[in-house]
Amino acid sequence: MKIAIVGIGYWGPNLVRNFVATDEVTSVGCFDLSSERLKFIKRRNPSITLFNSYDEVLASDVDAVVLSTPVSTHYPLGKMALEHDKHLLLEKPMAASVRECEELINLADKRNLVLMVDHTFVFTGAVRKIEEIVKSNLIGDVYYFDSVRINLGLFQHDVNVLWDLAPHDLSIMDYILQRKPTAVSSVGVHHINGIEDVAYLAVHFDSNLIAHFHINWLAPVKIRRILIGGSKQMIVYDDMEPSEKVRIYDKGVEATTQEGIYSTLVQYRTGDMYAPKLDNSEALSLMAQDFVGAVQRKHKPTTDGDAGLNVVRILEAADRSLRNGGKVVKLL
Repeated sequence: MKIAIVGIGYWGPNLVRNFVATDEVTSVGCFDLSSERLKFIKRRNPSITLFNSYDEVLASDVDAVVLSTPVSTHYPLGKMALEHDKHLLLEKPMAASVRECEELINLADKRNLVLMVDHTFVFTGAVRKIEEIVKSNLIGDVYYFDSVRINLGLFQHDVNVLWDLAPHDLSIMDYILQRKPTAVSSVGVHHINGIEDVAYLAVHFDSNLIAHFHINWLAPVKIRRILIGGSKQMIVYDDMEPSEKVRIYDKGVEATTQEGIYSTLVQYRTGDMYAPKLDNSEALSLMAQDFVGAVQRKHKPTTDGDAGLNVVRILEAADRSLRNGGKVVKLL
């Protein structure tokens, strides 16, 4: 299988390294508008092929195109790749709107091509273990999904902090919960360049499940933490921990009814904490293998176009809410 990676900026070299190391990939080519970036990637990976233009990529015999370019280019460049019968892997977020995502999905289906989104965190050992725990009902009914992803920078010029940071945790939520949200509300402010750099996003579901995301480019510390509360147990996922990234707490509350002035008695339960063993395989390597396997063995990739669409649908609604002072926006 031959792959072309378009966009050799911040993330592109990581993609090159992992696809070069993927056994079933026989050739990796690269294109970037910057000749300096192409020289850089060639020095690090002498075996790769360099393309002089995107048209040259499309006219070549590569089987798949990987786009690691600004989100505004995903739709036009991705559409061209699919129209030239190339399988397509897109960086997050999948595209700039729900309409663009749906058109790419429909085109890929029509041409029987694989369309996948690089939601890298879904392939980490931590997230896969959490999904396994939640699916097994070990923590009981899920009450809430709470995420904090904050740091100082990196400021983007084409998207706000929601579109930059939230896709990571939204994709994790989508993969773990496997439930469709019903509404979104969001507030945010900008301080530096007219683009929101601090934001808070609430995602509503049927029943009493709620998710909340705190996203910030102006924090003095880097925090990557998710809390999942259940009726039986609770999970803390701290990606900044060098070990024990996932901890399961046997803590919770139990309510019983009784007669008298206090009709409901709340009792607290405190039990053990344990940290499950996690697979330490590199997430990006597993993602690359999943994409190649989907193309060669004709199976559905883990983070397919629908997964990408689910994230963009929330982001688009969050933008509408943000522009309307936090008004709740229903999801269709």
